[in-house]
Amino acid sequence: MKKTILITGSTDGIGKATAQALIAQGHNVLLHGRNSQKLESVKSELSNLNGSNNIEVYSADLSDFSQVRQLANAVSEKHRTIDVLINNAGVYKVPNKTAQNGIDIRFVVNTISPYLLTKILIPLLGSDGRVVNLSSAAQAPVDISALGESNRLSDDMAYAQSKLAITMWSRQLAKTLAQQGPSIIAVNPASFLGSNMVKEAYGLPGKDLQIGVDILMRAALADEFSNASGLYFDNDKGTFSDPHPDALDSVKIKAVTEKIEEILS
Repeated sequence: MKKTILITGSTDGIGKATAQALIAQGHNVLLHGRNSQKLESVKSELSNLNGSNNIEVYSADLSDFSQVRQLANAVSEKHRTIDVLINNAGVYKVPNKTAQNGIDIRFVVNTISPYLLTKILIPLLGSDGRVVNLSSAAQAPVDISALGESNRLSDDMAYAQSKLAITMWSRQLAKTLAQQGPSIIAVNPASFLGSNMVKEAYGLPGKDLQIGVDILMRAALADEFSNASGLYFDNDKGTFSDPHPDALDSVKIKAVTEKIEEILS
């Protein structure tokens, strides 16, 4: 069955590769990126490769909450429902570590904006939809104060904390929505995949992106994930697994989620 799938950060890396694979299967794919010209270029490229007209483009800077809201509204204006949201966009090394709102941009893009986008799109996703959140094997205890402040953390620490934080709110929101909302699943697509982020961060070519593409497609479409809301899939192990213990601590995951809500209020 043809699905409508929004993928953030889908103009390069694993996001683009996943979009291409989904388009090849005939799904309607909503591409997102920061640069409108690059978006149109990728749309043209993927349309030419697959002969598909099932592609839409949405431009938004996820470091700006107002643009995240505009993105959600633009999708809502065109679609009464969507089937899958893949929160793929993420940053590691950036020239400016502070977003316009004064918060660490790594937390904004990797953790808070995906939460905001998800919350706004929940009515479109309904109880049959899925949210696939890109987590990581790199997970570190979240400093709640750093979550709402500017760049006090190193690149490694900010990234690891932001990825644990998205894993934590995935579990909390899944618990809160229960059967009334979409399945929300955190996925480590695999360590050191050959994305631009990995190449820039570590100077390594990385592993085949297809490893990550395959698991994201399974998480988005396969029956094995239909009852996985609130769970964490570790593709380094190839199975559902326990994330960092903090993501299993109900008090800590509630505190992180409440801090995100406070920032967005």
